[in-house]
Amino acid sequence: MVDNIIDRLIDLAIAEDIGDGDHSSLSCIPAEASGKVKLMVKQQGIIAGVEIAKRIFCRIDSSIQFEELISDGTKVNFGDIAFYASGRNHSLLQSERIVLNVMQRMSGIATQTNQYVKLIEGTKTKILDTRKTTPGMRVFDKMAVKIGGGENHRMGLFDMIMLKDNHVDFAGGIEEAIRKANEYLTKTNRKLSIEIETRNLNEVERVLAVGNVQRIMLDNFNLDDTRKAVRLINGRFETESSGGITLETIKGYAECGVDYISVGAITHQIKSIDMNLKKV
Repeated sequence: MVDNIIDRLIDLAIAEDIGDGDHSSLSCIPAEASGKVKLMVKQQGIIAGVEIAKRIFCRIDSSIQFEELISDGTKVNFGDIAFYASGRNHSLLQSERIVLNVMQRMSGIATQTNQYVKLIEGTKTKILDTRKTTPGMRVFDKMAVKIGGGENHRMGLFDMIMLKDNHVDFAGGIEEAIRKANEYLTKTNRKLSIEIETRNLNEVERVLAVGNVQRIMLDNFNLDDTRKAVRLINGRFETESSGGITLETIKGYAECGVDYISVGAITHQIKSIDMNLKKV
């Protein structure tokens, strides 16, 4: 399924950028001319998207030769060459911007994710992404999180039941939301994990009284209440801290003993890594 989505995204990017033809290249470069380009990194970070770049080149022109020098997940510095690609000049030029757009964003996400991951080393906590991704680009965004050392939360609304505050309120309360969610899974014969969001310690206690979930989210809890919640839950369910957690505060939350910390900023507040694709 993921491979099909990736191919569709690449096809959409090609259609968006090339349309009825790359008239800049067609107007001044002979169709039979061939050459070679290199991808050069222009700032420090974690590189991501090399494998996707290879697929983009191949999708545009299967005869392009791709030579990988640096693999996804590698720390890079200014001047590092990630790969060479050789083939028809028209094809290389058509691939250029699509490759850079994907790799610069993915590398930015991987780099930022890795910053969070490094800050909580030595704890049991894992960094999770969220659904706060660029529409249509979620697969690439979540691939980049994994490359940066983080973990993926649900891919979408289809692969996990996540009972957030609005679900709880519309369902008539925590107890009703959990009961209905479990009834739904039984009725539809689906095997999905259930996570429920809690807003305070009272709600945590209500969840504990009902059970029948796999994970409890502690949403916008301060550090003291997070520690209390972890003690209350006592390993009976997975725990996840979420809401406004920053680079400055994340270590404190990890030290509370939660299993996961979800950080929306790693995919929706990122700075792309600068790189270029130039003729060799």
